[in-house]
Amino acid sequence: MTDLNDNQLMQLVKEGDLDKMSLLFKRHYRALYGFLYHMTHDKGDSEDMVQNIFYRMLKYRRSYTGTGAFQTWMFHIARNVLKDRAKKRPPAPVSDKMDRLTENLSDGKTASDQLEKTQAQQELYRAMELLNDEAREILTLSKFQELKYQDIALILNIGEGTVKVRVHRAINELKNIYKKNRLL
Repeated sequence: MTDLNDNQLMQLVKEGDLDKMSLLFKRHYRALYGFLYHMTHDKGDSEDMVQNIFYRMLKYRRSYTGTGAFQTWMFHIARNVLKDRAKKRPPAPVSDKMDRLTENLSDGKTASDQLEKTQAQQELYRAMELLNDEAREILTLSKFQELKYQDIALILNIGEGTVKVRVHRAINELKNIYKKNRLL
């Protein structure tokens, strides 16, 4: 049963086999969590939002058409959950987000290596935070989630060429912000 693709599993969920949602959860939890964490830098909120996304997938399973990739439908729901979160509360200050980022660094390196890694990560995440939501979202989908431009186009309801242009612009903007902050 695990050799079914995501679309087939969701189709079974749509038809009433709700147990198949656990397979989809196992397959996509990390990707969703990663996307949400890159957008919010909040572990707890990201975990809660993943749960909310899977709840909504169950709730709105009848709206699933199966004509496109399951992942596209899933990220549409994820974007809606993010928008709902943004309406309910203001974003956390960058300093709070940086504190949360440092909690997740791995051990096992020398202190100076760890410090360099920490500083580089903090500088990158600070630069990401200074991007507008649209640029941060498109970079997260393309670079962190490694989605194809075609899939991002479907998720964002824009053309594939527009995705390419926006990714290119967002990368350039991120580079400029990163370089500027390193010089300060």
